[in-house]
This record gives sequence, structure tokens and C-alpha cells, in this order.
Amino acid sequence: LENVFARHHRLADATRAAVRVWGEEGSMELFCQNEKLYSDSVTAILMRPGIDAEKVRQAALDHYNVSLGGGLDNLKGKVFRIGHMGDLNEPMLLGALAAVEMSFKTAGIPYRKGGVDAAMAKLAR
Repeated sequence: LENVFARHHRLADATRAAVRVWGEEGSMELFCQNEKLYSDSVTAILMRPGIDAEKVRQAALDHYNVSLGGGLDNLKGKVFRIGHMGDLNEPMLLGALAAVEMSFKTAGIPYRKGGVDAAMAKLAR
């Protein structure tokens, strides 16, 4: 069980590294701003006002067959979520992150390239 929790933490840390790079352009950021409250289960990505998070989710599903979580209640259309726990390993996560990065391009969402590279760097340590 300790190894499972450690894997979830590694995958979460890599996901957050990807989001930080993507967000350097200013169109998105980690929803949780307090590192002490980060989840090792799921990462929520907050899009800046005027950018519909549903466009990312729809592009991922339609073009790459990847299902991303949406924002619930008052966060609908403002955030999308990337899960990183359960039956998941490093290559599977990297595939999902690559699909997200491709979805930004497909949906016309501005982002800084290199998020997947940042995740790989975290995982390769």
C-alpha cells in the first residue's frame, strides 16, 4: 500500500509540473494554490476567464479518445481535471498528458509547450 501511495504522489507531482509549464503563457493555472492541500488523486486546472475548459475536454474526447474530468457545480466550464490514481503508471499518465497538450492545440487554447517534457523530467528522477 505504501508503494501505491508513493506512485500516486509521483504521478500527481508530474501532472502538476506539466500544468505549471502549460500555464506560463497565462491561460491556466493549478486550481489549488496551497501546496499543503494538493491532491494525489486528481489535479484541477483552472482556465482564465474567457477560456472554456469544456473545449479542452471535448477536444480530448473527440480527437484522442481521452476522457478528462469536468468542473462540478460553479466550476463547470472553468476547470478540467486530470486523474492520477488507481490502475495507472508513468507511461499511461504521459500518454494522457500528451493528449491534453494536443487538445490545447486542437481547441485553439493558448499554452506553453513543454508540459509533457516537464512531467517526464519529474518521473525520470
